[in-house]
Amino acid sequence: MIDITAMIKQIGQQAKQAARELAWASGDKKNRALILMAQSLRDQAGILIAANQLDLIRAEQQNLTPAMLDRLRLTEAHIEGMAEGLSQIAQLPDPVGAIDHMRRMVNQMQVGQMRVPLGVIGIIYESRPNVTADAAGLCLKSGNAVILRGGSEAIHSNRAITTCLIQALVETGLPKHAIQFIDTIDRNAVGLLLKTPQYIDVIIPRGGKELIQRIMAESHIPVIKHLDGNCHTYVDSHADLEQAFALTLNGKMQRTGVCNATETLLVHADIAKKFLPKMAKLLHEAGCELRVCELSRKLIGKTIPVQTATAEDWDCEYLGPILAIRVVESIQAALDHIEAHSSRHTEVIVTQDHQRAMRFLRQVDSAAVLVNASSRLNDGFQFGLGAEIGISTDKLHVRGPVGLEGLTCQKYVVFGDGQIRS
Repeated sequence: MIDITAMIKQIGQQAKQAARELAWASGDKKNRALILMAQSLRDQAGILIAANQLDLIRAEQQNLTPAMLDRLRLTEAHIEGMAEGLSQIAQLPDPVGAIDHMRRMVNQMQVGQMRVPLGVIGIIYESRPNVTADAAGLCLKSGNAVILRGGSEAIHSNRAITTCLIQALVETGLPKHAIQFIDTIDRNAVGLLLKTPQYIDVIIPRGGKELIQRIMAESHIPVIKHLDGNCHTYVDSHADLEQAFALTLNGKMQRTGVCNATETLLVHADIAKKFLPKMAKLLHEAGCELRVCELSRKLIGKTIPVQTATAEDWDCEYLGPILAIRVVESIQAALDHIEAHSSRHTEVIVTQDHQRAMRFLRQVDSAAVLVNASSRLNDGFQFGLGAEIGISTDKLHVRGPVGLEGLTCQKYVVFGDGQIRS
């Protein structure tokens, strides 16, 4: 039987030492490792898919939800996406060691801030095997050691991916313990990991609300996280309606089981009569269930089946092909609805009025606010970060997609020439 406590201690100690070595690694060496990782994933695609099939068979036997199965599935396209993400990370500027805000004081002392790694990062995640590669790549480039603890449903996939990544570390001469995988499905491993602040500097969870709530309650380590994604698209009275049709359909239906999918559509009353019947038809034809306010029901008519929205619908993250729709009398009413029901993740305004757009950007208190763009674009890859390790709705340290810069912090550095304090 595996001694989980001893295993976590050993992994933590190894990660701490690897982090010290990695903080000094050159950008060129880290980039070579990332390119090798990407190539290894491509070369081993068949092995990765075979491992993933073992996970999918077990997941179907356990009756996992369609959303969970969707997140778990690995295809050649997904593997290419992971490889491309690693390649893009290699092309990004290395943030480690960069000095900003350098200024000369009256006594000629120079003061600035240097960007440095956080240290050891623990990633606790469910389903999504791509998180294994994304997280490892971002942590490596930002000079952090990473401890990966995936869900039991993806154990074979995560093990196979990690093997590819570690091979690249060894070939490049980087510390092999810079990437470690907790290779057990024992749930006690998570609880023990959360109680090791002597080894781990930050925990980043990726998964359902229940997992994240547990981590928030039990962790002795700072956590970067978001709980859920109740995201809104607001179609303003000054919207380009053709644009609004496309953005709403993409925001809701491009992929439904993700945190940046639109869950509530708000429509200004002045254009609702023109907009809603066609929008409802497009959503219905795409297989989306509609839960609507009374005015929306009247405007949509009887040709499209709808359900009356309940109070709970305005707060729901469906993670599936369901959309809540509400007609609002003004932009202020839209802002009030979002303030009351948003999870502070992603909100969209569709409008051609610059003043209204700027008001929405200023007043909506979410991690990402988009003008005339799909909510699905709140993503590290789409924002040019290469890949993301998660999306934070917190306000301290980092907010929004967490990429390289979000995995570093700053320390003050001083260049003097014998200055003393009088």
